[in-house]
Amino acid sequence: MNFPLYIAKRYLRSKSSNNAINFITIIAIVGVILGSASLFIVLSGFAGLKDFTLQFSSIIDPNLKAETSKGKSFELTDSEIFKLNNLDEIAMYSKIVEERVIIASQDKNTLANIKGVDERYQDVVDFDSVIEHGNWIEQNSRQIVVGWGIANSLSLGLLDYTKPVNIYVPKPGKGQITSTKNAFNSIKVVNVGVFFVNEKLNDTYIFSPIGLAQNLLNYEPNQVTAIEFKLKEGVDESVAIEKIKTILGDKVILKNRAQLNDALYKMLNTENLAVYLIFTLVLIIAFFNVIGSLIMMMLDKKRSLNTLFNIGVTVKDIRRIFFYQGSLMSIVGGFIGIIVSLIVVFLQKTFSLVMITPSLPYPVTIRFGNLILVFLTISVLGIIASKIASVRISKSLVEEYH
Repeated sequence: MNFPLYIAKRYLRSKSSNNAINFITIIAIVGVILGSASLFIVLSGFAGLKDFTLQFSSIIDPNLKAETSKGKSFELTDSEIFKLNNLDEIAMYSKIVEERVIIASQDKNTLANIKGVDERYQDVVDFDSVIEHGNWIEQNSRQIVVGWGIANSLSLGLLDYTKPVNIYVPKPGKGQITSTKNAFNSIKVVNVGVFFVNEKLNDTYIFSPIGLAQNLLNYEPNQVTAIEFKLKEGVDESVAIEKIKTILGDKVILKNRAQLNDALYKMLNTENLAVYLIFTLVLIIAFFNVIGSLIMMMLDKKRSLNTLFNIGVTVKDIRRIFFYQGSLMSIVGGFIGIIVSLIVVFLQKTFSLVMITPSLPYPVTIRFGNLILVFLTISVLGIIASKIASVRISKSLVEEYH
C-alpha cells in the first residue's frame, strides 16, 4: 500500500477542526474548478469563432491549388491534361486565369482581381451557395459576377445594359506610355450576379469565363495562372500532392486550404495562444490559493505529523503526503471544472444562451484537443504548486512536539 497516498486521501476528505482552514481549502478548490472551466469555455469559444470565420473563406477554397512558381502564368501541355484527367485521386479540377485589373462603370472605377474560370469550376467549389443575387456566368460570354463590395462601389445592377462596365488591364511591354489608349487592353462586360463571402473577397474579386480573361491578357488557350483541384473522398492529400507534382513538375507550387489562408490561420492561432496564456496566468494565481491551503493544513496537522514521524515515517514520505494531497485537489478540481464547462458549452450549442446578434448565437466548438490541453495544464500547475508547498515540510516542523 502507498502509505503517503492513503494519508493524503484521508486528509483530502476529512475536515479540519479549524473552520478558517476549511474555508481556505474550499476557496482553493473552487478557484481550480472555476479556472479550468473558464479556460475550456474560452478555448471552445475561440474554436467556434475560428470555424465560423474559416467557413466563409473555405466555401470557395479548393482542396488543392497549383500556382505558378515563376512569372505570372504557365502553360498546360496536352500530355499533362491527359495525365491529370486520369489521376485517380482527383475528382475534378478547374483551370484558372487571375490578374489585377481596373473595373469601371460610368464615372466610377476601382481595382479588382479578375478570376477567369472554366465550366468545371462549380464542380470544384460550391460557389452557388454564395451568390446573393442573379446567376452564375456562362462560358463563351462577356458576363461577370462581382463581389458585394464592388457592386456597391460602382453601383452595379444586374443585366443593366444602360450602364456600360469596362475592365482594363495594362498591356505588357517596355518603354514610355505615350497615350492611355495604347496602354491598356479593355473589354466591355455585363454583370449577371453578386456574391457575398467575406469583406476581403467581396471588395476585391470578380469572376468571368476563362476565355474572356485569356483574351484580355493575350494568353494562349492552355495558358493559365493556376489550377484548382477537388479531391475524391478519403484520398490522402499528401499522396495527391506528390502525384500532381510528378505531372506538373517544378513549374507549380501546390497549396492546401490551410496554406491558402496562412495569414488568417496564423492570426487565429496567435489569438488563441494569447487567450490561453492569459487564462493560464489566471490559473497560476488561483494555484497560489492551493499552496496557501496546503501550508495552512501542514500547520494544523503538526501534532499528527509529529506522531507519524515518531512511528517511523520519514520526512520525505510526509512531504509526499502533502504533494499527493495538492495534486489530488488540483486534478479533482480540474476534472469537475471540465465537466461544468462541458455542460455550459453544450447548453450554448443547444439553447443559444449568448447571442452576438438577435439571429446569430455565439459559436462554440467542443474539441478533444482542448479537453486534453486544459486537463494537462491543470495537472502540471497543480503538481508544481504541490511541490512548492510540500518542500516547506522540514524535520524541525515535524519534531516540534517531540
